[in-house]
Amino acid sequence: MEKKTILTGDRPTGKLHLGHYVGSLKNRVRLQDEYRCFFIIADLHTLTTKPGKEDIEKIADNAREMVLDYLACGIDPARSSVYLQSAVPEIYELALYFQNLVTVPRLQRVPSLKDMAQNAGIEEMPYGLLGYPVLQAADILLPRAHLVPVGKDNESHVEVTREIAKRFNFLYGEVFPIPDVLVGEVPTLVGTDGKAKMSKSLGNVIYLSDDAKTVEKKVGGMYTDPNRISADVPGTVEGNPVFEYHDVFNPNKAEVEDLKVRYRAGKVGDVEVKQKLSKAINTFLDPLRERREQFSGQGGLVDEVIFDGTQAMRAEARVTLTAVRKAMGIGSVWNRISRKAEDVKKKKEKTGS
Repeated sequence: MEKKTILTGDRPTGKLHLGHYVGSLKNRVRLQDEYRCFFIIADLHTLTTKPGKEDIEKIADNAREMVLDYLACGIDPARSSVYLQSAVPEIYELALYFQNLVTVPRLQRVPSLKDMAQNAGIEEMPYGLLGYPVLQAADILLPRAHLVPVGKDNESHVEVTREIAKRFNFLYGEVFPIPDVLVGEVPTLVGTDGKAKMSKSLGNVIYLSDDAKTVEKKVGGMYTDPNRISADVPGTVEGNPVFEYHDVFNPNKAEVEDLKVRYRAGKVGDVEVKQKLSKAINTFLDPLRERREQFSGQGGLVDEVIFDGTQAMRAEARVTLTAVRKAMGIGSVWNRISRKAEDVKKKKEKTGS
């Protein structure tokens, strides 16, 4: 039985963080043997909030850093294709077709777009950002994906993809599967500031590549119970980012439960709770750091991974666009015109006119 397909990825805006891991990366690594996997370096999506030339010039280095994080987490190029979005021209064509299958009011209802504009300091919504979910639909459906592992904030985008796929199939015939969404066990990881989800643009992140001292410093400054002014004051565990991180990254559940009991009773200080969290996160990150260093020491490896993955995606894209054009009848328009033109030319050559 042929394997089903996964498509997901990230914008190359820098290194990846713990939120990326629990939101999507963990599932990607877990499903590599079960699915055909395509992981996109979504550089075209970067232009929606960072269109400046200086930002574009950073994309190549950012992409390399991101792919190093992929490899460190366990993404295997022998089982998964990692490719550069802008190097697959079929994406542009498919996105153009999809633009006509969705309305502006529908896109305006996608909740994350306003947040993206606000975080980027954009006062008025650019056309490209409004169409972000349409381009994303082209990304997902180009390899005819069945499953999309994403963070919670992208779930609404995949719903737009599902609607576009259904609309296309209704109008032109069955070409695309209707993809399902897979949200991580931790749909949204709060940032170290305790105010919003972990985000590079907000500066509240712990990167997968942070060294041990940096992790200790960031955890030491984490937001906790604001009403707790000393260690002997009973504290709140629910909604406390430090304990949310313990639940996710500390495998010693007995230790976590003990900390919670003592915290609620006012018998443990924030310092001890944070020190044990730092130790747990660093224990989790140690093997990732080691693999990242090994891969980064192999000059040219990352570029080779991206190149090979992009070639694989280009082959996949040609198959899909052939099916799309045939279903729509788009290709037949040019075929009829070109055949007629060739016939006319041949007649002129025979008659000498």
